Amino acid sequence: MARPTALIADDEPLLREALAGQLAAAWPELEVVAEARNGREAIELFDARHPDVCFLDVQMPGLDGVEAARHVGRRAHLVFVTAYDHYAVQAFARGALDYLVKPVDPARLAETVARLKERLGAAQPALNTEALLLQLAAQLERMRTPAGTEPLRWIKALAGQTLRLIAVDDVDYLRSEDKNTTVAWRDDRGQAVVAVVRMPLRELAARLDPAQFAQVHRSVVVNLRSISHVKRGDNETAEIHLKARPETLPVSRNFLHLFRET
Repeated sequence: MARPTALIADDEPLLREALAGQLAAAWPELEVVAEARNGREAIELFDARHPDVCFLDVQMPGLDGVEAARHVGRRAHLVFVTAYDHYAVQAFARGALDYLVKPVDPARLAETVARLKERLGAAQPALNTEALLLQLAAQLERMRTPAGTEPLRWIKALAGQTLRLIAVDDVDYLRSEDKNTTVAWRDDRGQAVVAVVRMPLRELAARLDPAQFAQVHRSVVVNLRSISHVKRGDNETAEIHLKARPETLPVSRNFLHLFRET
């Protein structure tokens, strides 16, 4: 059998070297075929070398480790490396995604290596982690926001040639449109209106109150107060019907758990 291969991405050269050394001791069969200094370089090296495992630092300049992981998707097994243990969200604890906290503890690394060997030995494909990566991306965006910053209350958006100041409570949903975001909201007369914000959905979503807004699709965030009902569809999907709008919103299978009975 071919030796398993790995990519290590970290903007600190000494930390890359240290992890490579620890992996050599804990997993001698593993061949580190690429080392990247940032997320963009990690993507380029992944596409060139196609490693079986990617060890990605969460916070790197330019593209971060989460964005690099979303590019990798299900084509490799992912292990996040972070200096902040608050990134160890419940998804990590369940084993859906693995993580290591700097400085890497040898015992913790041994556990990770054992799991990776089991998955590679069983030819188990990488898990469908899109929803978890979106959750991590939003969490990382919140970490970039100064401590104590309150959730966004107003959105400045273009409606035709007019700049609108939209109360977040009036927003029904937000939809990604390339690098912009379409905001669907209700004006003072309760009429359905749409406007464009020159900001990616990911950045906007990170500033919204998670108790009021939920991501239901890679390109859609909805105000939970605006939902009339959710209709199940085929192939573990669903569609959201809104109280005051005729259009429906898609719910992908990665977010269907938000609407299960409790």
